[in-house]
Amino acid sequence: MPDDELMPIGAFARRSGLTCSALRFYADSGLLPPAETDPVSGYRYYSPGQLARAVALRRLREVAMPLAGVEAVLGAGADEAARLLDEHVAEVVERAAAVREKAAVIRAAFGEEAGLCLGAVKGPVLADAVEQVLTATANEAGTPVLAGLRVEADAEAVTLTATDRYRLATRTLVPAERPVRAWAGTVDGGELRAAAGEIRRSPLVRLEAVPHGIWFRLGRRGDRHCRLVSEDFPDHRLMLASLGEATTRVTVSKEPLLRALEEQPGEDVVLRVGGCGLTVEAGDGTGPRLAVPATMAGRALQVRFEVTTLYPAVSTAIGPEVLLDLRGHDRPVTVRSADRGDLTTLAMPAPLTGVAP
Repeated sequence: MPDDELMPIGAFARRSGLTCSALRFYADSGLLPPAETDPVSGYRYYSPGQLARAVALRRLREVAMPLAGVEAVLGAGADEAARLLDEHVAEVVERAAAVREKAAVIRAAFGEEAGLCLGAVKGPVLADAVEQVLTATANEAGTPVLAGLRVEADAEAVTLTATDRYRLATRTLVPAERPVRAWAGTVDGGELRAAAGEIRRSPLVRLEAVPHGIWFRLGRRGDRHCRLVSEDFPDHRLMLASLGEATTRVTVSKEPLLRALEEQPGEDVVLRVGGCGLTVEAGDGTGPRLAVPATMAGRALQVRFEVTTLYPAVSTAIGPEVLLDLRGHDRPVTVRSADRGDLTTLAMPAPLTGVAP
């Protein structure tokens, strides 16, 4: 079709992704008037130059932006349009949180059966644990369980676990009050992340399991409810049991290691462990080879990691020093605190290809 050839409303609808009825509505509202209207038949025609505006209009309506907001965005410059869009998204998220809280109140009014007490944990400790473990989640279409957090309670501890197939993070908490009986379920990670701020400001949080979720009883701050994910959580216990013994152990200060990871220009890094201790370099060899003070035991080894896999595992470790338990260039590394072992993260290496000796 030539650039200056007008399109009937049906053809323009197919190219823009809008329905004919939507185009008529937007024409009548003044947001997208046709380029030409036949005075006899009333048929509407659109120019190819209107396609960009039509597509932008459709996309803005797909994110539930009201007509007044759409008009403002379409009439604004790039920076102002981005600001208006950000404001709209923030409002939508705030409304969603409010709806979620009101739905929890309504659910309670339905007379939901009494929940199972899973114990009580100090709010700041629980919030820290949630945020640390959630770094190992991933939002993947069709697999919501990978964005969830597994909660397991027994007579000894409350254990939080998350995995995105490349990482696994788990932390155990000793509750101030013990659970009535053992329980396990996977909590929606997004809802739990949104509740973390209120949890942190609560001196003591009681966990209570109900058929389709968990209540976090926050005392005077009110309560927060998070839904359970129905899909089966990956068998992380089998993964942990099949790790095998570490062949190399490295004790390293966390901050120097993080700085070395930050200074590498590429998307992945190579850790070399040997007689000279630990060095970090870019996976493609373009960055400097940085020595990081460390002590090691076991055989020399080099392992490659994506920075987005290794960095969160190290940064969330508790305390100033971390232990790296290495098992080979193609086996998961265990990252944990050198003085507190209740937070453990597994990070899967990347293929060790094209790395200079």
